[in-house]
Amino acid sequence: MTTLSEAPVPTGEKILELKDVSKSFGSVIALRDISLHVEAGSVTCVLGDNGAGKSTLIKTLSGVHEPSTGTYEVLRKPVRLSSPRDALALGIATVYQDLATVPLMSVWRNFFLGSEPTTGFGPLRRLDVKKAKQIARDELLRMGIDIRDVDQPVGTLSGGERQAVAIARAVYFGAKVLILDEPTSALGVKQSGVVLKYIVQAKERGVAVIFITHNPHHAYLVGDRFFLLNRGRMMENWTRDEVDLDSLVKAMAGGAELEALAHELESLGGAAASAAEEVADVVSHPTRGEDTR
Repeated sequence: MTTLSEAPVPTGEKILELKDVSKSFGSVIALRDISLHVEAGSVTCVLGDNGAGKSTLIKTLSGVHEPSTGTYEVLRKPVRLSSPRDALALGIATVYQDLATVPLMSVWRNFFLGSEPTTGFGPLRRLDVKKAKQIARDELLRMGIDIRDVDQPVGTLSGGERQAVAIARAVYFGAKVLILDEPTSALGVKQSGVVLKYIVQAKERGVAVIFITHNPHHAYLVGDRFFLLNRGRMMENWTRDEVDLDSLVKAMAGGAELEALAHELESLGGAAASAAEEVADVVSHPTRGEDTR
């Protein structure tokens, strides 16, 4: 099995690819014929509303689910992931919304969580606390976050800073593909900006970032390629040069569906017709009045 962490992958090289992947649970088809690819040193955004299939896609990419059909390739070679441990061995790490952190434990303990450096031999082996604290502090600095006291509980950090700890941890332990599950969904505008900065910094270190989100504004700020997922199908695929923010927001909002709704409301007349005008205005100017959180 190819291991991404064995050697650096040149920027722009196709590092991970799904070819016509489908996933079924009995008679329920969660993903149908999904094809996408991710390049080293880039941010690939997968956008979709609730129920689009984002969670199933994340679990397929991270080894929780095996595809029912289709091919999963790493460095152009087919692989079979039977567990998240297999994905980690390949250098594919996932940061979920809950961040897998322990709020009452210190920042440096959360940074390692079971992989702490040790010193000594045999029965005298013990944690190398000094080294662990220094590594945690240095790696967080490389991500642009200066935490003076890595002994403080991670629960005292802001949401954006906890995201930084999780991202820096994944990169330190050899992640070449970093899958981020809605990292800005529960954050305010300022903290979302902090997380987006860390995403760009991970990209600049050569990591291939897969940014799963329902927020087209955040995606457009950092993305190099955009995939639109809807009801388990990949509906659109753009590079940054091929789409502007208005088009991305309109596609995400379901422009055709909104237009059909506007026509239905207009035919009802009265207050419904006024609502139809508002819907039509959203279709024509999708970013007007948007809350970008």
